[in-house]
Order: sequence, then structure tokens, then C-alpha cells
Amino acid sequence: MTPNLHDAPIGVFDSGLGGLTVAREIMRNLPAERIVYFGDTARVPYGSKSKNIIVRYSRQIVRFLKTQEIKAIVIACNTATALAFDEVANEAGMPVIGVVEPGARVAVQTTRNKNVGVIATRATIHTGAYTNAICSLDPEINVIEQACPMLVPLVEEGWIHDRITDEIIMRYLDDLLAHGIDTLILGCTHYPLLRSAIRKLVGDQVALINPAYETARELERLLSAEHLESTVPIAPGEPYPYRFYVSDDPQKFTDFANSILPVDVKNAKIIPIEEF
Repeated sequence: MTPNLHDAPIGVFDSGLGGLTVAREIMRNLPAERIVYFGDTARVPYGSKSKNIIVRYSRQIVRFLKTQEIKAIVIACNTATALAFDEVANEAGMPVIGVVEPGARVAVQTTRNKNVGVIATRATIHTGAYTNAICSLDPEINVIEQACPMLVPLVEEGWIHDRITDEIIMRYLDDLLAHGIDTLILGCTHYPLLRSAIRKLVGDQVALINPAYETARELERLLSAEHLESTVPIAPGEPYPYRFYVSDDPQKFTDFANSILPVDVKNAKIIPIEEF
């Protein structure tokens, strides 16, 4: 291993904007790590597409990220994790983690009554990824899943603190709460941005699991186990410790990024991802 590999960036990708919540948690919890982020904004959403398409898109993104001399990959998309993880791992030739397993593991550790709720996109729910991951750890847990297709556009529209959003969240959560869940996985990377609204509606008796945060913690463990932690902290004024790439509409991306990230994102470069 060359010394420079330790200080190579982490490759993070998502179907669009939601994975920025994962990047945010990496920035907060692993402040010495550099990041290359790709958001597939031209082909979002992934949640309505087939497995074959998502696998093809994910493999193209991995090929691009590898040109950036990264040391590990984070699939910051629940749908791509659920449908393309094995293919990404085979393509990457380096450590890869997704967002499903870390959130599932913490939910298993957290639940007291073994009733766990999951909210996610239709595609993630249809894969049963969270149910499979949770039940592989504890077959006695009852997993109740709910697709919430309207939440992503509400978040991207900026309607995070809005009465209409609250009403829609409650419609989605009614059945889960009726099942007596004591733990709820926010199984889409957009949903942590609705955490305060969800907390207000479910009360303190339901533990909220943020897979974005848990993924950052899992990444920290993985880098340590692989001896890949950064050895040179990011210096004040260091040029481009965080690089952002998209497949379309960089202005919308940077506007959203600057609304949630702890750094100033000046630009995002468009990449012709279909060429990879």
C-alpha cells in the first residue's frame, strides 16, 4: 500500500441529492477524510427503475469514481444498495459499504418490543432489503414496511417544515404506529431531513434510526480495519477536499447541497456518465 492511498478520497454516490445526507455525516464524523461525490441527477429517481437499469447505472458510476483515485466506495442510496450492492462490490476492487446493513443492525440493537418500522421508496420496499437484513440478525423481529413516494419531492421542493408535509407523513405512519413499532428506520437518504417533523409526529416512544449516520460510523470502522484512515487532516484552505460531480443540473444540486452541508459548495461539474 502506498502512503498516498491513506489520504485518497472516499467515493460516495447516489441517484441525486439525498445521498448528501450521507456525505454530511461523513464530514461531521470523519473530518480528516476527503470525498468525491457523484449525484446522478440526470437519471433520478432510481426508485421507479428496474434492477437491471440500476445495476447498469451503478457500474457506470463506479467506473467514473475509480478514475478519481478513491480508496473506498459508499453507496449513499438505499435503492442502489438494495439492488446493486453485489455488482458494485465486484466492480470496485476496493472496500464498499451501503446504507442498508448499518441501519438494520442498529435497529435490531435498539428495538425493545421487536416491532420495527421502515419507511423508504417503493423500489427499496419491494426488494425487502431491510426486512431481509433485520431478520437475518434476529428472525423474531416483526418488520413493517411502508413506501412513501411523496416525501422525496417534498424534501427537494424545500417543504421540510410545512403543514402539508406533516399531514402526508402522518398518513404514511398511521399503519406503522398501529402495529406498535418502537423503532423506525428512515430508509431513504432524503428522510433524515424530515427527522424533526417525524419526531414531532411519533413522539419520544419511537426510536428513529438514521442510516446516513450509521453508515458514516460503519465507514469509520471499515477504514480502521483496512488501515485506510487518512493520515493527513484536511488543512484550512486546502483546495478541493470535497469534489462534487453530477450528470445534470449543477445549479439545483449546489443550491440543495449548500442548504444542508457544513461546507460551501461552489460548483458541481457535469460528467457524461453514459460514457463510462
